[in-house]
Amino acid sequence: MRSNLVYGIVFGLAGLVVAPVAGAVAFVGAAALVPVVAVFSAAGLVVAAGTAWLFGRPLARRLAATRAARREAPPPDAAGPVAGQPRAPRRRPSRRGVLWGYVAGVVLVTAGLAAVTVFGGYPVPPAAAAPPGVSYWNLPTGSRIAYAKIPASGRARPTPVIFLHGGPGTPGEGVPEGGAELAAAGFDVYAYDQLGAGRSTRLQDVTGYTVARHVADLDAIRGQIGAERVILVGRSWGGTLTAAYLAAHPDRVAKAVLTSPGPIWEPAFPGGIGGPWDRLTPAETARADELSSDPRFLVQGLLLQLNPAAAHALVPDAEADARFRALLLTAKDATGCPGGAPAPLHDNRPGFYGNQLTSADASAVPDPRPRLRGVRVPTLIVRGECDYLKWDVTYEYRRILPASTLVYVRGAGHSIANGRPDLYRDLLTTFLLDRPLPLPAVTSSKEPS
Repeated sequence: MRSNLVYGIVFGLAGLVVAPVAGAVAFVGAAALVPVVAVFSAAGLVVAAGTAWLFGRPLARRLAATRAARREAPPPDAAGPVAGQPRAPRRRPSRRGVLWGYVAGVVLVTAGLAAVTVFGGYPVPPAAAAPPGVSYWNLPTGSRIAYAKIPASGRARPTPVIFLHGGPGTPGEGVPEGGAELAAAGFDVYAYDQLGAGRSTRLQDVTGYTVARHVADLDAIRGQIGAERVILVGRSWGGTLTAAYLAAHPDRVAKAVLTSPGPIWEPAFPGGIGGPWDRLTPAETARADELSSDPRFLVQGLLLQLNPAAAHALVPDAEADARFRALLLTAKDATGCPGGAPAPLHDNRPGFYGNQLTSADASAVPDPRPRLRGVRVPTLIVRGECDYLKWDVTYEYRRILPASTLVYVRGAGHSIANGRPDLYRDLLTTFLLDRPLPLPAVTSSKEPS
């Protein structure tokens, strides 16, 4: 009897572990099929309850049998019933009550664990008000794009300048460094928050964040401002977007400036392109690990691989963007040279889903390099001495684009404008005004020592 009871208890304890795990598997499996939080949450609880029922049956049966045996066993000193006296009714213990009590307990434990892990939301600060000068384009692509403009001083040159921020999904605030000088030189200057970032549209269908959509938005902006051709200044991912636009519409770009550009085509670098995360201090690393190891963040990442719509349903834009910003802040000062000036802060929030889905698409698009080899748009490539991106990522632009010039900036990291702002402004203005550059061109395929 005792061994049977131990057997039932072992099953009951195992159910406390197996049922939540089975519920978690069902939760993820259902989310991969149906991007509705109520549906995949219910699926997880139902499977957890069913698993608990299976594991609880042996426990309930053996508990009931043990109770029954104890009730039916006569006391050691009893001589049996007195003749003519009726036997007291024996009530059989409720096996069903034990079973359903066990199932309810397991479901409550499972729901409680989910509530404090997967469903424990990240705090979302209130959105900052847009500063003066922010306007919006409603593009024919369906995107509502926030932008800032510095109009040309005096007579405007026919070709406007458009700054393209990095990320994907990490905008700046207003027109970047160098924009005021270009406006003073006669250029209309624009900077905009790309789709899914800053104050621009967030898509309900997050799979719509693609390189092609960004290229289409950029071309729609060109049409919106009435320019036959534009000058593109792309930083980091903005360089990758510039390359994609050049491959699609080379006749619509007069000049391009690529500062610390991301890869033309990331699959060309199977060993990785480099990143700032291995430059973090121990405190920054601990904070980044804390943010990226949160169970809700991990489940969101898993769902992004299986069904991005389910990830978006579970963790909406405001929360995802807030956590993404906190993660980016841990590395903001690891992108420059040691001892360099801290990177400036602003309140224009990044876009998590725009970053993740665009990045995934950029790794899946056809290789644009064959088309770019025939693009003869004058292009300036600017590389910082302390850039975390691998040298080969930068040099590939010089190798692929036949009309390009590469310069190397000492004392600057990934953000040339932050590390060497005066030199950065000089590089922009001299290149766009067809004046001699303040730095010599790099002619070797090896990084300057």
